[in-house]
Amino acid sequence: MLFYLDDLPVLFPYDRIYPEQYAYMADLKRTLDANGHCVLEMPSGTGKTFYGRNRKLIYCSRTVPEIEKALAELKRLMAYREEMGARDEGFRGMGLTSRRNLCLHPDVSREKKGKIVDARCRDLTSSFACEKGRAEPGSVELCSFHEELNNYEAGNLLPTGIWTLEDVKRYGRDKGVCPYFTIRRMLTHADVIIYSFHYLLDPKIADQVSKEMSKESIVVFDEAHNIDNVCLESLSIDLTRPMLDSAARSVTKLSEKIEEIKRTDASKLQDEYAKLVEGLQEANNAREREDDDVMANPVLSDDMIKEAVPGNIRKAEHFVAFLKRFVEYMKTRMRVLHVVAETPQSFLQHLKDITYIERRPLRFCAERLTSLVRTLELTNLDEYHALQKIASFATLVATYEKGKVSEQGPASVAADGYAPTGFLLILEPYETEHATVPNPIFHFVCLDPALAMSPVFERFSSVIITSGTISPLDMYPKILGFTPVVIESYPMTLTRNAFLPMVITRGSDQVAISSRFEVRNDPAVVRNFGSILIEMSKAVPDGLVAFFPSYLYMESIVAAWNDMGILNEVWKHKLIFVETPDAAETSIALDNYRKACNNGRGAVLLSVARGKVSEGIDFDHNYGRAVIMFGIPYQYTESRILKARLEFLRDHHRIKETDYLTFDAMRHAAQCVGRVLRGKTDWGLMVFADKRFARADKRAKLPRWINQYITEPHSNLSTDMAIHLSKLFIRSISQPFDHSQTGISLWTLEDIEERQRREKEQMDNELADAAEVGLIKKKDEGGASLQPIKDGGADGGFLAYDDDVDIMMEDEDEFASLGIDASELEGMELA
Repeated sequence: MLFYLDDLPVLFPYDRIYPEQYAYMADLKRTLDANGHCVLEMPSGTGKTFYGRNRKLIYCSRTVPEIEKALAELKRLMAYREEMGARDEGFRGMGLTSRRNLCLHPDVSREKKGKIVDARCRDLTSSFACEKGRAEPGSVELCSFHEELNNYEAGNLLPTGIWTLEDVKRYGRDKGVCPYFTIRRMLTHADVIIYSFHYLLDPKIADQVSKEMSKESIVVFDEAHNIDNVCLESLSIDLTRPMLDSAARSVTKLSEKIEEIKRTDASKLQDEYAKLVEGLQEANNAREREDDDVMANPVLSDDMIKEAVPGNIRKAEHFVAFLKRFVEYMKTRMRVLHVVAETPQSFLQHLKDITYIERRPLRFCAERLTSLVRTLELTNLDEYHALQKIASFATLVATYEKGKVSEQGPASVAADGYAPTGFLLILEPYETEHATVPNPIFHFVCLDPALAMSPVFERFSSVIITSGTISPLDMYPKILGFTPVVIESYPMTLTRNAFLPMVITRGSDQVAISSRFEVRNDPAVVRNFGSILIEMSKAVPDGLVAFFPSYLYMESIVAAWNDMGILNEVWKHKLIFVETPDAAETSIALDNYRKACNNGRGAVLLSVARGKVSEGIDFDHNYGRAVIMFGIPYQYTESRILKARLEFLRDHHRIKETDYLTFDAMRHAAQCVGRVLRGKTDWGLMVFADKRFARADKRAKLPRWINQYITEPHSNLSTDMAIHLSKLFIRSISQPFDHSQTGISLWTLEDIEERQRREKEQMDNELADAAEVGLIKKKDEGGASLQPIKDGGADGGFLAYDDDVDIMMEDEDEFASLGIDASELEGMELA
């Protein structure tokens, strides 16, 4: 289907379009035209994936299956464009994932852990290994797949077209080239890139992978309801006692290696010293090859690159002694048996008082270690992982000692004129409150997600944040620190109610149900939760998914259900599978759950909010005919890290603790129940089993497309009433139905043109009303184009003019009273 958005032709690869998709495209165009950012909430299963020509598109998704899905959809779109005669010569689209998912090396690809795959790959592909291996064939082992890439023309390693991850692996096997480095080297030449959030948000990875991306690129974060947590994780580090012990051993190895190099090739260390005097830019010239990413730096500003490395860590042996002193200091800090929370500034002052280590050399710690690793030509880098973490910690704590001056006003500015940094150091000596054996963890915690997001907003002209569950929308601009051009949540248009959301507040015995701490283990509540599961497993065909707030709560409930005989009752109707923290076990459980749904036996999957199942697994059609959310998935509020973040949000963004906790819980609840509906031909039940869901302040934070279908009678049900309604819904939804849904939830080209005609008519009427009340003054009947007043005239008004027309428009507040957005009038023709 070909239609126009203003003057932009849109080739849509289907003969029907959802009304939500049309509205979504229109808002995207507004955002891109304004070179701004936006937040868009689109109903689940209505197709958010999109493509924009003439500007590079960087599409970030959360999981490998979602990346593959987006690449498959892009492939379909480009095939359709080719059918329709669109000229897309030289177009390339590709996705990037980790080495572990793409490696073809016969030995390395057998490794199960990503860190080991990365380390072994770097041993085979580092610049010093390649130089030595090419100069003296057979002296060191090289990767033949990586070496084969040198026989191909740079920038033309992949033919034009759309390449899924499997396509690139197949191409790599056929041509004998490395899929991972093929994609890495082709990123700057691709028109569409699809990869994980971390490639843009984590400074350690972004500096290596996304540094050369065009500033005109459009960046899309899909499934971005958790983007703030991804930002915080990318700038946070946890250190443990075993890590410090491992780092101390690595420092000893470095000392031995330096002594060996002094005896065999001292000029290497002298050359490195000379380059470090010049600055990091010189020292890093060896890193010019994009493949050479032996170690990553958590943060490296441009001014640091130009600076000379501090004199006391330029010499290799001095730097190793410096590291040894720092590691020993961290070990002594770990011996404390009470909780410590301090700012980076306080930590650095204490460090200086005890060890005389200054802040400046700490800032260069990560990059200095990287330089030394290259100089010493170290292999088996996974053995140095702990030391790399310590160096990253040192660099982060020294870099973010003080924050930028706050723009939030005096409440968040310290006496010295600086805002708090958005970082906190928390030392917890025991794993749990009741533990008696110390197992200390030193948390370097980022509290401000805007620190990771701001480089993305500053660098790229348009950033799109989108998901099916990001209500309330105004929370994201606040906590991520940006001003969106468009912020919109779309309703879901359905010709029949394809899903039934219900709130169960009490059991059939009229006892209120809740996962509140005070009553969560009450036998009456546990029994009522169990009776919901039993009755639903009887009434609902095929698959049923139940979510709990945490693994701990799920374990206690399942154990109680087992003692009460509830699980035996459920087994009479469906098999039961349980999600565990172990990814392999969960994958097996999911496979068997699907088999049980397919063969007619039916199954129940017990899962956890914030777990793997709730985030990346779709339960479409018979795999999920009902989702039950047992309780509200609040975070564990006694966590010191969470308390620190809540305090930061309160002081900096005026966000109350309860508001944020409810927002966070409801977005995860919506994410869980949203798994049931993966398209307009799908159907299912959404059951919120907790009396607190009945409160208006909780429901208001659910996405608009769910909230619009929760009627007042369905927001306060007992178990027996809910089961009765469920049976009626399943009976009615199973009746024969015209799935074309044309004109209501599916639009043809004629429907789009009719919508555009009505929109133009409405705007013409609004302008005519404005003219009647004197907001628009005409001097002539000729046509005129509205343009903003550049100087003089009414503040915020528009001057409409052509050769013989001069029309003045007054203050835009008056237009607002007529329901007219003055910004939409620019460039509009007046009759």
